[in-house]
Amino acid sequence: MSGSYERKDLKASRTFQVSGLDCINCAAKLEKAVRRIPGVASATVSFPLGRLSVDFEKDDIGDEPVIDKVRALGYDATADEKGGIENRASTFRIEGLDCVDCAARLEKGIGRIPGVEKAQVNFAAEKMIVSHSGPVSEILATIEKMGYSGAIDRPEKGKVAAPFWKTNPYALPTAISFIMLALGLLSARMEAPDGISTAFFAAGIVLGGFLPARNGISVLINARELDMNILMAIAVIGAAAIRQFEEAASVVFLFSLGNALQGYTLDKTRNSIRALMGLSPAEALVRRHGVEMTLPVEEIRIGDLIVVRPGGRIAMDGNVVAGSSSVNQASITGESLPVEKRIGDEVFAGTINERGFLEVQVSRSAKENTLSRIIEMVEEAQGQRAPSQQFIDRFARYYTPAVIAGAFLVATLPTLIFGQPFSKWFYEAMAMLLVACPCALVISTPVSIVSAIGSAARKGVLIKGGVYLEEAGALSVIAFDKTGTLTVGKPKVTDVLPVMDISEEDLLVIAAAIESRSEHPLGEAILRGAQEKGLKIPPISDFDSLPGKGALGKIEGQSYSIGNARFFLERGWNLGKMEETISALQNEGKTVMILGGAEKVLGLIAVADVLRKESRQALAELRKIGIKKMVMLTGDNDSTARAIAAQVGVDEFRADLLPADKMAAMNELLTRYHKVAMVGDGVNDAPAMAISTVGIAMGTAGTDAALETADIALMADDLTKLSYTVDLSRRTLRIIKENIFAALVIKGLILLLVIPGWLTLWLAVVGDMGSSLLVTMNGMRLLRSGRRG
Repeated sequence: MSGSYERKDLKASRTFQVSGLDCINCAAKLEKAVRRIPGVASATVSFPLGRLSVDFEKDDIGDEPVIDKVRALGYDATADEKGGIENRASTFRIEGLDCVDCAARLEKGIGRIPGVEKAQVNFAAEKMIVSHSGPVSEILATIEKMGYSGAIDRPEKGKVAAPFWKTNPYALPTAISFIMLALGLLSARMEAPDGISTAFFAAGIVLGGFLPARNGISVLINARELDMNILMAIAVIGAAAIRQFEEAASVVFLFSLGNALQGYTLDKTRNSIRALMGLSPAEALVRRHGVEMTLPVEEIRIGDLIVVRPGGRIAMDGNVVAGSSSVNQASITGESLPVEKRIGDEVFAGTINERGFLEVQVSRSAKENTLSRIIEMVEEAQGQRAPSQQFIDRFARYYTPAVIAGAFLVATLPTLIFGQPFSKWFYEAMAMLLVACPCALVISTPVSIVSAIGSAARKGVLIKGGVYLEEAGALSVIAFDKTGTLTVGKPKVTDVLPVMDISEEDLLVIAAAIESRSEHPLGEAILRGAQEKGLKIPPISDFDSLPGKGALGKIEGQSYSIGNARFFLERGWNLGKMEETISALQNEGKTVMILGGAEKVLGLIAVADVLRKESRQALAELRKIGIKKMVMLTGDNDSTARAIAAQVGVDEFRADLLPADKMAAMNELLTRYHKVAMVGDGVNDAPAMAISTVGIAMGTAGTDAALETADIALMADDLTKLSYTVDLSRRTLRIIKENIFAALVIKGLILLLVIPGWLTLWLAVVGDMGSSLLVTMNGMRLLRSGRRG
């Protein structure tokens, strides 16, 4: 829900689900109509989620006045609360939605059905979620009555989308109005009696203009506002009144054609979500009690084993329990290269098993898997109003009435003051009414936001809303956590330095044998380093551990010890010149372990958390696109932090920070630079991420907490996605500005034609619809965007 309220002395606040809203203008008009209800203090519509929030001045006002007003506007509303009747939620796919206003009206219509508690239309996704206790058939029947096509949203393998001419409500009126216009023009050119061509024109006007006129009248009666539909109806009726039937029929055809084309282009934008939805298979091969069976994903339970053959798409989130393979995870993480998967590794629904045979134990249900959560979050993000969209909405409220007032003056002043023919200037005023529609202006922002968020999701970047998309473009400073963000997050053996006559392999084998009994992260790193080299680890006896210092043990009767310098100095060992080597390694940010045997130092093993291979490149790319300052915030010690900072190339660093210290450091950065992002991967980064301008989480695929809390989530551990995200944000802002400029300039130039009296009805419609299509297609360029990914 967008917006927040200061409750002050308000007695009650209620939320309603509104169905039928199909455009942003309609939502604004609904808000205004509800605010006029006696006792209502404020009303806000979240579009396209179809949620109406109402603050009442008294707590004894019921829901009926609000619901009645919404229904009077042609929509449907239900109180968003749980009553005594058991409700269930059904999701419907809606075909034919071509504007935000239509979505609002559909919500209202469904909300009026008895037993419907809540209906919410997501215009961007063409999805409606209905909370109801009544039959589904009544909801489907209402959807059909309102001119759309609806069906329960069930995964259907290989489902083919219905043809556009069947799903778009303007397709048939456009065809009819074109045929009637063509027949009228043809009969006029063939010098048929005037009545015949007039009849054809009139038929085109009525049959092609009925749908928009009906919608416009509903808004006029209930919201007391003029939308584009009613403006078109007035202009056409006015043209017919002065016997300009040919132009009136042309206006109806062009208006209907523009709506149909806009619906088609919006469908292309919605495909960014549909493409994600089609990634996960509808069924999977499941092994239960030793028997293999093919089941719909809805019937697969957590703990089930699914069998994935080479080339198959993985149907559920889970962990590999048998087999190994390379898996293409591009659909989830945006990674261009396949990732090797072995026993114990996590896999995600919608990814492709490339070459091996896998058995996967299901860890999440179909509704809760990573892909489903991504789709849900993308749809919700695309429904939020970005700051620029909120500004345009406010601007449009004043723009349209101003042009309508201007049209009235154009119709009257030339006749009253200069004695000009009333019919000519009345015609010019009708054309001005068509130009008055702010459609292109209003749609300039949301289509760009929807396209950018959908494009980013396909590249493994989950942006939670338009506000974060816009904020990312304004960043000047980015702060990074160290461990797990700039670095891999797992200690790794970096140096093996024998001192006595012993090979590197033998030194590592002895150290790994002792550490095989240890649970210390550094010991695990040494053991992992030996295993990666394929070295055989011998058994150990008489193991003893001294926490914080080291460990002891015997291998084939020979005593060995491993630990830090203090451990050996306390036991009276002389480290000699090795102290210089140890100091040099520590200055590089490495932790040094000493291995000793028979009262002699055998060698040194250095362990460090190494940089991610792409960290330097990622920061270099950020600097290249104009990020002014990069800061590292870490809980690690000063020497390690200094070494990593030098390697990666940040401008400054802060070390020895607790979570509260990181938050204080972020507050300081915000005070100095105003727009600062925090990039992290752990719980200890959450406070700093929460107060930053934009919180960016690393490697969140399959991580519930990070997916929920981050403003922007990088699904893979790939820092290079940061520069892509910032660049995408800036290109989105640039396209939004281009759209706003184009819409205003085109309308301004058309309006200037009124001065010499050259504006015509068909030119007004072409200009209005053309500008709407122009900004829509310009915004859709972001669907194909991506310098990287």
